[in-house]
Amino acid sequence: MYVGTLSFDLLLGDVHSLKEKRSVVRPVLAELQRKYAVSVAETGEQGLYRRTRIGLAAVSGDAGHLTDVLDRCERLVAARPEVELLSVRRRFHGEDDE
Repeated sequence: MYVGTLSFDLLLGDVHSLKEKRSVVRPVLAELQRKYAVSVAETGEQGLYRRTRIGLAAVSGDAGHLTDVLDRCERLVAARPEVELLSVRRRFHGEDDE
């Protein structure tokens, strides 16, 4: 079994309230879940309306498949015009990890 995680640090575009922030973040989370069947949530910066941190996790029996899914998720977020991807942290845990 292989587990991969991504942590995205995002700067949001023309957002002036937490309500507007939710209207930008929720569609991103929903698209990631729908397209790639990953677990995803807003995990940080909830009190700031122009910044957010999104955490994503996926599990697979094949390391190559998991890497492909994580790559696709990263590309999807980076391609969204309403957010600027400041950084991505990737972790990969395999069967040999203790």
